[in-house]
Amino acid sequence: MMSTDTLLPQAPGAIGVFDSGYGGLTILRDIRKRLPAYDYIYLGDNARAPYGTRSFDIVYDFTRQAVEELFRRGCHLVILACNTASAKALRSIQQNDLPELDPHRRVLGVIRPTIESLGETSPSGNIGLLATPGTVRSHSYAMEVGKLYPDMKVTEKACPMWVPIVENGEAAKPGADYFVEKYINEILAENAKIDTLILGCTHYPILIDKIRKYTPEGISILPQGKLVADSLADYLHRHPEMDAKCTKGGNTVYLTTESPRQFEPLASIFMNDKVKAEKVVL
Repeated sequence: MMSTDTLLPQAPGAIGVFDSGYGGLTILRDIRKRLPAYDYIYLGDNARAPYGTRSFDIVYDFTRQAVEELFRRGCHLVILACNTASAKALRSIQQNDLPELDPHRRVLGVIRPTIESLGETSPSGNIGLLATPGTVRSHSYAMEVGKLYPDMKVTEKACPMWVPIVENGEAAKPGADYFVEKYINEILAENAKIDTLILGCTHYPILIDKIRKYTPEGISILPQGKLVADSLADYLHRHPEMDAKCTKGGNTVYLTTESPRQFEPLASIFMNDKVKAEKVVL
């Protein structure tokens, strides 16, 4: 852990966005669309991805290291644009680490903003969660839904093949159809009353056309990007003291723990824009 003797930069800085790999770029893309004036630093821990199969302790350690790196680079606000990190590490970082590192900095996740929208999207209260095995095992979505909407029922389905399909550039190819249809059919077989499907992994919007293709009409599909972007805009509006600590130059810096040459082509696909990255060691 970062020493409490380490002096963190106090001047305003960029908003940090962290993910274990590429998926958080779908969150960053929507945040930039919603809040284009701000500066951002994206950090992808691609060298140690995926996080979905790792233990709570390992995900916490890796996520904390990334947050500390973004703090050192001047970020006062960091978004964990990763469902696994949000599920397994966010609470510990907020409660145990921030008071020691800097009680005025903030780390936010992607699960809460997603769940807060359910009251407007699910008439029946039957929710389906499509996510990585790690997020499903954590039951974080079910627990958070229970706090806000105790009458809602959450049916969880792990989709272990979807992230590899996306990261291997197979999302638009016919072979992806089999696994997209498979997991959607399986979750609806468990609960035919589902009226809302949460895409509980930031990679999944890359598969959105196929997900829509195999999802029956009348079922709402919730990608997280816009929900998180709207929630962040609201947060900054409600917390002008934090907004003042976020620089506004419209710039984005990309960091990866993997080779930038390997990171940049796929990152550019996620962002629909040319990405230039630099390597960082955590």
